[in-house]
Amino acid sequence: MIIPFTELGEDTLTNLIEHFVLQEGTEYGDRDISLDEKVAQVKQQLERREAVIVYSELHDSVNIVPAAQFHHKP
Repeated sequence: MIIPFTELGEDTLTNLIEHFVLQEGTEYGDRDISLDEKVAQVKQQLERREAVIVYSELHDSVNIVPAAQFHHKP
């Protein structure tokens, strides 16, 4: 189930994105990017609908995934 990011409080959304960013361990190349910058990038992806927040009842978990990946049907 997709959870619209606009329905989350600002603190909740920020905490969710921080958890996602810290868990991902994504490579950003040669340049170090601060946590605040990473959070801002993910928030922009949510605003542009390039990413979505997904709740899984089966796993009782919340994750942020690329929108194309979530909507892809083989």
